[in-house]
Amino acid sequence: MRSLWNDREAEACAGDDLAMRVYSSRLLGSEEYLVMHGGGNTSVKSATKDLFGDDVDVLYVKGSGWDLQTIEKPGFPALRLKETQRLADLETLSDEEMTRQLRSFMLDSSSPSPSVEAILHAILPARFVDHTHADAMVTLTNNPRGKAIMREVCPDCLVLPYVMPGFILARQVYEAIRDVDLDGYKGIILMHHGIFTWADDARTSYEHMIELASRAEAYLADRGQTKHPEARQDVDLLDLARIRRAASRTRGAAQLAMLDQSGSAQGFASRKDVADIATRGPLTPDHVLRGKRIPVVIAKRPDEDVSEVAAFARTYAAYYEAHKTEGLHMLDPAPRMAVWKESGCIAFGSSVRECGIVADIARHTRQAIQTGESLGGWRALSEQEIFDVEYWSLEQAKLGKRGAPKEHQGKIALVTGTYGGIGKAVCEALMRDGATVAGMDAHPGVVDALDGMTGIPCDVTDENAVRAAVERVVATFGGLDVIVCNAGIFQSGERIEEQDPDAWDRMLAVNLTATQRFMNAAIPYLKLGIRPAIVVVGSRNYAAPGPGAAAYSVSKAGVTQLARVAALELAADGVRVNVVHPDAVFDTRLWTEEALQRSAKRYGMTVAEYKTKNLLKTEIRAADVGRLVSVMAGDAFRATTGAQVPIDGGTDRVI
Repeated sequence: MRSLWNDREAEACAGDDLAMRVYSSRLLGSEEYLVMHGGGNTSVKSATKDLFGDDVDVLYVKGSGWDLQTIEKPGFPALRLKETQRLADLETLSDEEMTRQLRSFMLDSSSPSPSVEAILHAILPARFVDHTHADAMVTLTNNPRGKAIMREVCPDCLVLPYVMPGFILARQVYEAIRDVDLDGYKGIILMHHGIFTWADDARTSYEHMIELASRAEAYLADRGQTKHPEARQDVDLLDLARIRRAASRTRGAAQLAMLDQSGSAQGFASRKDVADIATRGPLTPDHVLRGKRIPVVIAKRPDEDVSEVAAFARTYAAYYEAHKTEGLHMLDPAPRMAVWKESGCIAFGSSVRECGIVADIARHTRQAIQTGESLGGWRALSEQEIFDVEYWSLEQAKLGKRGAPKEHQGKIALVTGTYGGIGKAVCEALMRDGATVAGMDAHPGVVDALDGMTGIPCDVTDENAVRAAVERVVATFGGLDVIVCNAGIFQSGERIEEQDPDAWDRMLAVNLTATQRFMNAAIPYLKLGIRPAIVVVGSRNYAAPGPGAAAYSVSKAGVTQLARVAALELAADGVRVNVVHPDAVFDTRLWTEEALQRSAKRYGMTVAEYKTKNLLKTEIRAADVGRLVSVMAGDAFRATTGAQVPIDGGTDRVI
């Protein structure tokens, strides 16, 4: 590990303590082997003026919800320093009371809540204080000989046994440093937890952190094994979908199951002792809040119901019963991580971001575990100590503040024909309602068109390409819950006796045959999905065809009939199949201003009149269709299959 300090960048912060605090905090946050996903905290002691213009000494400390990698000045609430320091004089202080008192010391009540380590930051005498959970250091302190190793690696640091974060930790440090001259020390090593460093200038405190973490890395490199076996194995995607279904059912909500098939993940999952070493406990106790205490270990060939997940839930319930205290409520017993033997490591979560955090934790943990084993063993904290963090009152209080999940949160959707128009609007509606969305389109621009989603260039008439796209989505996110068959082309103006054979074949290939091929590829995964649904985008023409549009009308009638048969066939598997029939949706790439004017003129109308030539005299937009499709894929239609819903403003020829 090396220092990233840049004198020119630091000079821009000169004379501004808080700006300097932001700068060096971001340096720490940019190194994932020091800080991950909101972990760690930093502070600076400074002076400012209160509302009355009086000078006041303050502690700027990292606030809750901010990440050191991206933190800005508003992420550091200002606390009255002397009052914060005095809290350490108390013999006891509950976490709830500590939180209340710290908030009462804030100069700005609208600022984020201060770190639970604020008291500790306050009592360390230096101006700048840094705290990280450096992987290398925690790996060493999780060793059976951890204390002896720390005395060897960090003779210029205080080494303290693990205690709970918050007031208990602040009190421990307060007593440890009360009669100690800290001038001879570069930091404090907290066993199983992390490092604190300090100095009166930001650079020295930061570089002390880099130095101590580098010593730990060097010790691991010299004495242990830091390169670990890798493997490459094919995986069964249907088994992955089964694993996801089991985890979702256990959690009581749809979950993504993002599989890490990297060489390192599969190498770890292929170890003969993986069931033992992977289930001893987390790298650091705060990881339990994201990933549970341990992962579930799943056989290479799991049974239909993936019984290991149910067994994990039973074990978790027993763990809770063994350690619970009055007033606690058991969290859901579903795993957040899995080691799938030989196939890799799985992260479960209700969003790609949540899974990404869990996957990062799993990656760092397996590296640390294997290196730790090579040094004589991996010994995490006890069940009780981990439980105390998982069920910490401050964390329990956050549960009631979580909003209700979105309609499709944790569900996976795949839509065809998504470069623009109705298809893109469907994707956007599903994403707004919480789904993880992928869209397919023959236009290569689909990759950039779907902001925040996955765009897949794909000709839907290429059966192999369609199957590959479906498998890509399953391999990436773990399964499939919603498919929307939207891809289609339109051509009119050719009467039957004038119909070009190639145009006829192309229309049916895109609008009808490709839909059947898409269903064929997706249905095996939908049967393993969470409240699965198929929505087919039809057309008014299925019921009210017009002259000169035989191929289009026939293809839409055919796809409607295909959906009806699918509804009959898939009902027993819980897969709902419904059709939406839009008409006169003009805000698409198909309808240019010139085309609209030509069509309106043919009817003797203005463009505005032409857009609203329906019974309700309303314009139908792509977004309207998108919203309807999302609703039809959701629980409002949980008892509906085989339905056909028009969205055309009312057409007398259909009604």
